[in-house]
Amino acid sequence: MAKLSALFFSIAVLFAGYAHAQPWPAKPVRIVTAEPGTGNDLIARLIISHLSNAFGQQFVVDNRGLVAVDMVAKSAPDGYTLLVSSSTVITTAALKPQNYDPVRDFTAVTKLTANPYIVCVAPALPVTNIRELIALARTKPGGMSFASAGIGSIVHMGAELLTVMAATPMTHVPYKGVSDAYPSVAAGQVDWMIGSPISALPFIKSNRMRGIAVTSAVRSKALPDLPTVAESGLPGYDVVAWFGMLAPAGTPPAIINRLQSEAKRALNTLEVLRRMDIEGTDVVGNPPAEFGREVKAEYDKWRELVRKTGMKS
Repeated sequence: MAKLSALFFSIAVLFAGYAHAQPWPAKPVRIVTAEPGTGNDLIARLIISHLSNAFGQQFVVDNRGLVAVDMVAKSAPDGYTLLVSSSTVITTAALKPQNYDPVRDFTAVTKLTANPYIVCVAPALPVTNIRELIALARTKPGGMSFASAGIGSIVHMGAELLTVMAATPMTHVPYKGVSDAYPSVAAGQVDWMIGSPISALPFIKSNRMRGIAVTSAVRSKALPDLPTVAESGLPGYDVVAWFGMLAPAGTPPAIINRLQSEAKRALNTLEVLRRMDIEGTDVVGNPPAEFGREVKAEYDKWRELVRKTGMKS
Protein backbone atom coordinates (compact mmCIF):
# COMPACT_ATOMS: atom_id res chain seq x y z
CA MET A 1 0.00 0.00 0.00
CA ALA A 2 2.86 2.36 0.89
CA LYS A 3 4.48 1.64 -2.50
CA LEU A 4 1.16 2.26 -4.27
CA SER A 5 0.71 5.58 -2.43
CA ALA A 6 4.24 6.58 -3.35
CA LEU A 7 3.51 5.72 -6.99
CA PHE A 8 0.35 7.83 -7.02
CA PHE A 9 2.25 10.69 -5.38
CA SER A 10 4.99 10.47 -8.02
CA ILE A 11 2.40 10.52 -10.81
CA ALA A 12 0.67 13.53 -9.24
CA VAL A 13 3.97 15.40 -8.99
CA LEU A 14 4.77 14.50 -12.59
CA PHE A 15 1.43 15.83 -13.89
CA ALA A 16 1.72 18.94 -11.73
CA GLY A 17 5.14 19.61 -13.16
CA TYR A 18 3.86 19.03 -16.69
CA ALA A 19 0.95 21.42 -16.13
CA HIS A 20 3.30 24.03 -14.70
CA ALA A 21 5.63 23.66 -17.66
CA GLN A 22 2.88 24.21 -20.25
CA PRO A 23 3.92 27.00 -22.59
CA TRP A 24 2.23 30.36 -22.11
CA PRO A 25 -0.44 31.10 -23.19
CA ALA A 26 -2.34 27.84 -22.74
CA LYS A 27 -5.73 29.58 -22.41
CA PRO A 28 -7.33 32.93 -23.39
CA VAL A 29 -5.72 36.14 -22.12
CA ARG A 30 -7.78 39.05 -20.76
CA ILE A 31 -6.80 42.64 -21.47
CA VAL A 32 -8.64 44.72 -18.87
CA THR A 33 -9.56 48.33 -19.64
CA ALA A 34 -12.00 50.90 -18.29
CA GLU A 35 -15.29 51.73 -20.02
CA PRO A 36 -16.05 50.78 -23.64
CA GLY A 37 -15.18 53.52 -26.11
CA THR A 38 -12.43 55.09 -24.01
CA GLY A 39 -8.97 55.57 -25.50
CA ASN A 40 -7.48 52.60 -23.66
CA ASP A 41 -10.35 50.40 -24.79
CA LEU A 42 -9.89 51.46 -28.42
CA ILE A 43 -6.12 50.87 -28.52
CA ALA A 44 -6.56 47.48 -26.84
CA ARG A 45 -9.10 46.46 -29.49
CA LEU A 46 -6.76 47.61 -32.26
CA ILE A 47 -4.03 45.15 -31.20
CA ILE A 48 -5.92 42.08 -29.91
CA SER A 49 -6.36 40.49 -33.34
CA HIS A 50 -2.61 40.54 -33.95
CA LEU A 51 -1.89 39.19 -30.46
CA SER A 52 -4.42 36.39 -30.84
CA ASN A 53 -2.87 35.34 -34.16
CA ALA A 54 0.71 35.67 -32.92
CA PHE A 55 0.20 33.59 -29.76
CA GLY A 56 -2.37 31.12 -31.06
CA GLN A 57 -4.73 31.96 -28.19
CA GLN A 58 -7.61 34.35 -27.95
CA PHE A 59 -6.92 37.77 -26.43
CA VAL A 60 -10.14 39.44 -25.25
CA VAL A 61 -10.91 42.93 -23.97
CA ASP A 62 -12.63 43.01 -20.59
CA ASN A 63 -14.17 46.39 -19.69
CA ARG A 64 -14.23 46.83 -15.92
CA GLY A 65 -14.75 50.56 -15.44
CA LEU A 66 -13.31 52.15 -12.31
CA VAL A 67 -12.20 48.84 -10.76
CA ALA A 68 -10.05 47.82 -13.74
CA VAL A 69 -6.70 48.94 -12.32
CA ASP A 70 -7.27 47.54 -8.84
CA MET A 71 -8.50 44.24 -10.26
CA VAL A 72 -5.37 43.69 -12.36
CA ALA A 73 -3.10 44.76 -9.50
CA LYS A 74 -4.57 41.94 -7.42
CA SER A 75 -4.58 39.31 -10.20
CA ALA A 76 -2.23 36.33 -10.41
CA PRO A 77 1.08 37.21 -12.12
CA ASP A 78 0.70 34.47 -14.70
CA GLY A 79 0.29 36.48 -17.90
CA TYR A 80 -3.44 35.81 -18.27
CA THR A 81 -4.67 39.17 -16.94
CA LEU A 82 -3.19 42.38 -18.37
CA LEU A 83 -4.07 46.06 -18.11
CA VAL A 84 -4.18 48.65 -20.87
CA SER A 85 -4.48 52.07 -19.27
CA SER A 86 -3.79 55.73 -19.85
CA SER A 87 -1.38 57.73 -17.71
CA THR A 88 -4.30 58.37 -15.32
CA VAL A 89 -3.20 55.14 -13.63
CA ILE A 90 -0.35 57.31 -12.30
CA THR A 91 -1.99 60.69 -11.82
CA THR A 92 -4.92 59.21 -9.89
CA ALA A 93 -2.56 57.48 -7.45
CA ALA A 94 -0.37 60.58 -7.17
CA LEU A 95 -3.35 62.75 -6.26
CA LYS A 96 -4.80 60.43 -3.65
CA PRO A 97 -3.72 57.02 -2.21
CA GLN A 98 -5.45 54.17 -4.03
CA ASN A 99 -5.81 50.44 -3.42
CA TYR A 100 -2.86 49.97 -5.76
CA ASP A 101 0.62 51.41 -6.20
CA PRO A 102 1.45 52.01 -9.90
CA VAL A 103 5.12 51.14 -9.35
CA ARG A 104 5.00 48.40 -6.72
CA ASP A 105 1.95 46.48 -7.95
CA PHE A 106 2.68 46.34 -11.68
CA THR A 107 5.31 45.22 -14.13
CA ALA A 108 5.60 47.50 -17.14
CA VAL A 109 5.19 45.78 -20.50
CA THR A 110 5.34 48.64 -23.01
CA LYS A 111 4.11 52.13 -23.74
CA LEU A 112 1.75 51.63 -26.66
CA THR A 113 1.15 55.17 -27.90
CA ALA A 114 2.00 58.73 -26.93
CA ASN A 115 0.96 62.19 -27.99
CA PRO A 116 1.48 65.75 -26.77
CA TYR A 117 -1.26 68.05 -25.66
CA ILE A 118 -1.87 71.54 -26.98
CA VAL A 119 -1.98 74.69 -24.86
CA CYS A 120 -5.10 76.46 -26.12
CA VAL A 121 -6.18 80.01 -25.32
CA ALA A 122 -9.37 81.97 -25.76
CA PRO A 123 -9.36 83.71 -29.17
CA ALA A 124 -9.73 87.16 -27.60
CA LEU A 125 -6.79 86.64 -25.23
CA PRO A 126 -3.91 88.86 -26.45
CA VAL A 127 -1.21 86.17 -26.35
CA THR A 128 0.45 84.09 -29.08
CA ASN A 129 3.01 82.11 -27.07
CA ILE A 130 3.82 80.81 -23.58
CA ARG A 131 6.03 83.77 -22.63
CA GLU A 132 3.18 86.17 -23.37
CA LEU A 133 0.69 83.99 -21.47
CA ILE A 134 2.92 84.02 -18.38
CA ALA A 135 3.62 87.74 -18.68
CA LEU A 136 -0.11 88.53 -18.89
CA ALA A 137 -0.86 86.26 -15.93
CA ARG A 138 1.71 88.13 -13.84
CA THR A 139 -0.23 91.34 -14.38
CA LYS A 140 -3.35 89.65 -13.02
CA PRO A 141 -2.39 87.92 -9.74
CA GLY A 142 -4.92 85.11 -9.30
CA GLY A 143 -7.01 86.57 -12.10
CA MET A 144 -5.91 84.30 -14.96
CA SER A 145 -7.91 81.07 -15.19
CA PHE A 146 -7.45 77.70 -16.83
CA ALA A 147 -9.99 74.95 -17.50
CA SER A 148 -9.57 71.19 -17.23
CA ALA A 149 -11.51 67.99 -17.75
CA GLY A 150 -11.58 67.43 -13.99
CA ILE A 151 -9.42 67.48 -10.88
CA GLY A 152 -6.49 65.08 -11.15
CA SER A 153 -6.83 64.56 -14.90
CA ILE A 154 -3.58 64.65 -16.84
CA VAL A 155 -4.61 67.95 -18.46
CA HIS A 156 -5.23 69.42 -15.00
CA MET A 157 -1.86 68.15 -13.76
CA GLY A 158 -0.13 69.48 -16.86
CA ALA A 159 -1.63 72.94 -16.44
CA GLU A 160 -0.76 73.04 -12.73
CA LEU A 161 2.82 72.04 -13.60
CA LEU A 162 3.00 74.94 -16.04
CA THR A 163 1.86 77.44 -13.41
CA VAL A 164 4.32 76.04 -10.83
CA MET A 165 7.27 76.11 -13.23
CA ALA A 166 6.29 79.66 -14.24
CA ALA A 167 5.99 80.61 -10.54
CA THR A 168 2.70 82.24 -11.49
CA PRO A 169 -0.42 81.03 -9.64
CA MET A 170 -3.60 80.83 -11.70
CA THR A 171 -7.16 79.77 -10.93
CA HIS A 172 -8.28 76.25 -11.86
CA VAL A 173 -11.81 75.85 -13.25
CA PRO A 174 -12.65 72.11 -13.41
CA TYR A 175 -15.31 70.72 -15.71
CA LYS A 176 -16.84 67.27 -15.99
CA GLY A 177 -15.11 66.72 -19.33
CA VAL A 178 -13.57 68.39 -22.37
CA SER A 179 -16.97 68.72 -24.03
CA ASP A 180 -17.82 71.35 -21.39
CA ALA A 181 -14.36 72.87 -21.03
CA TYR A 182 -13.65 73.74 -24.67
CA PRO A 183 -16.77 75.87 -25.26
CA SER A 184 -16.01 77.85 -22.08
CA VAL A 185 -12.51 78.69 -23.30
CA ALA A 186 -13.82 79.45 -26.80
CA ALA A 187 -16.35 81.86 -25.29
CA GLY A 188 -13.69 83.57 -23.17
CA GLN A 189 -15.29 82.50 -19.89
CA VAL A 190 -11.97 80.81 -19.01
CA ASP A 191 -8.61 82.02 -20.36
CA TRP A 192 -6.84 78.83 -21.41
CA MET A 193 -6.56 75.07 -21.10
CA ILE A 194 -4.58 72.05 -22.23
CA GLY A 195 -6.33 69.76 -24.70
CA SER A 196 -5.61 66.69 -26.80
CA PRO A 197 -4.99 67.14 -30.54
CA ILE A 198 -7.95 65.06 -31.66
CA SER A 199 -10.46 67.06 -29.61
CA ALA A 200 -8.79 70.50 -29.66
CA LEU A 201 -7.93 70.78 -33.36
CA PRO A 202 -11.52 71.29 -34.57
CA PHE A 203 -11.76 74.34 -32.28
CA ILE A 204 -8.35 75.62 -33.38
CA LYS A 205 -9.01 75.14 -37.11
CA SER A 206 -12.33 76.97 -36.84
CA ASN A 207 -10.61 79.85 -34.96
CA ARG A 208 -12.68 79.27 -31.84
CA MET A 209 -9.46 78.75 -29.86
CA ARG A 210 -5.80 79.48 -30.54
CA GLY A 211 -3.11 76.82 -30.10
CA ILE A 212 0.12 78.36 -28.82
CA ALA A 213 2.34 75.40 -27.86
CA VAL A 214 2.61 71.62 -27.56
CA THR A 215 3.42 70.08 -24.21
CA SER A 216 5.98 67.42 -25.26
CA ALA A 217 9.74 67.87 -24.97
CA VAL A 218 10.07 67.88 -28.77
CA ARG A 219 7.78 69.24 -31.46
CA SER A 220 4.94 67.05 -32.64
CA LYS A 221 5.27 65.46 -36.09
CA ALA A 222 1.58 66.15 -36.56
CA LEU A 223 1.92 69.84 -35.54
CA PRO A 224 5.46 70.84 -36.58
CA ASP A 225 4.73 74.58 -36.63
CA LEU A 226 3.72 74.72 -32.98
CA PRO A 227 6.67 75.29 -30.61
CA THR A 228 6.98 73.32 -27.39
CA VAL A 229 6.27 74.83 -23.99
CA ALA A 230 9.92 74.07 -23.14
CA GLU A 231 11.31 76.13 -26.02
CA SER A 232 8.78 78.90 -25.38
CA GLY A 233 10.00 79.88 -21.95
CA LEU A 234 9.80 76.87 -19.59
CA PRO A 235 12.85 74.63 -20.19
CA GLY A 236 12.33 71.08 -18.93
CA TYR A 237 8.56 71.11 -19.25
CA ASP A 238 7.33 67.80 -20.68
CA VAL A 239 3.81 66.38 -20.43
CA VAL A 240 2.69 63.62 -22.79
CA ALA A 241 -0.46 61.54 -22.90
CA TRP A 242 0.11 57.82 -23.27
CA PHE A 243 -1.56 54.45 -23.27
CA GLY A 244 0.45 51.55 -21.94
CA MET A 245 0.26 47.85 -21.18
CA LEU A 246 0.95 46.66 -17.63
CA ALA A 247 0.92 43.25 -15.95
CA PRO A 248 0.66 42.29 -12.28
CA ALA A 249 3.97 42.56 -10.42
CA GLY A 250 5.91 39.30 -10.53
CA THR A 251 4.80 38.26 -14.02
CA PRO A 252 7.71 36.23 -15.49
CA PRO A 253 10.13 38.29 -17.63
CA ALA A 254 9.84 35.79 -20.51
CA ILE A 255 6.11 36.53 -20.77
CA ILE A 256 6.64 40.29 -20.43
CA ASN A 257 9.27 40.31 -23.19
CA ARG A 258 7.12 38.25 -25.58
CA LEU A 259 4.15 40.54 -24.99
CA GLN A 260 6.22 43.65 -25.63
CA SER A 261 7.67 42.22 -28.83
CA GLU A 262 4.29 41.27 -30.30
CA ALA A 263 2.58 44.46 -29.11
CA LYS A 264 5.24 46.47 -30.93
CA ARG A 265 4.63 44.46 -34.10
CA ALA A 266 0.88 45.06 -33.76
CA LEU A 267 1.41 48.79 -33.36
CA ASN A 268 3.41 48.94 -36.58
CA THR A 269 0.76 47.32 -38.76
CA LEU A 270 -0.63 49.54 -41.49
CA GLU A 271 -4.11 49.64 -39.93
CA VAL A 272 -2.84 50.93 -36.59
CA LEU A 273 -0.35 53.38 -38.10
CA ARG A 274 -3.04 54.91 -40.29
CA ARG A 275 -5.43 55.28 -37.35
CA MET A 276 -2.77 56.87 -35.14
CA ASP A 277 -1.69 59.24 -37.91
CA ILE A 278 -5.26 60.54 -38.21
CA GLU A 279 -5.33 61.16 -34.45
CA GLY A 280 -1.90 62.82 -34.33
CA THR A 281 -0.58 60.04 -32.11
CA ASP A 282 2.80 58.30 -32.19
CA VAL A 283 3.17 54.54 -31.74
CA VAL A 284 5.90 53.58 -29.28
CA GLY A 285 6.29 49.94 -28.20
CA ASN A 286 9.37 50.61 -26.04
CA PRO A 287 11.17 47.94 -23.94
CA PRO A 288 9.72 46.97 -20.53
CA ALA A 289 12.65 48.34 -18.51
CA GLU A 290 12.45 51.71 -20.24
CA PHE A 291 8.70 51.99 -19.74
CA GLY A 292 9.11 50.94 -16.11
CA ARG A 293 11.58 53.77 -15.51
CA GLU A 294 9.17 56.23 -17.14
CA VAL A 295 6.29 55.08 -14.94
CA LYS A 296 8.35 55.61 -11.79
CA ALA A 297 9.68 58.99 -12.94
CA GLU A 298 6.18 60.24 -13.74
CA TYR A 299 4.78 58.98 -10.46
CA ASP A 300 7.52 60.83 -8.57
CA LYS A 301 6.94 63.99 -10.64
CA TRP A 302 3.19 64.11 -10.10
CA ARG A 303 3.44 63.28 -6.38
CA GLU A 304 5.88 66.16 -5.97
CA LEU A 305 3.49 68.48 -7.82
CA VAL A 306 0.62 67.44 -5.54
CA ARG A 307 2.83 68.10 -2.52
CA LYS A 308 3.83 71.56 -3.76
CA THR A 309 0.34 72.68 -4.72
CA GLY A 310 -1.65 71.01 -1.97
CA MET A 311 -3.93 69.68 -4.71
CA LYS A 312 -6.85 67.59 -3.48
CA SER A 313 -9.47 65.50 -5.26
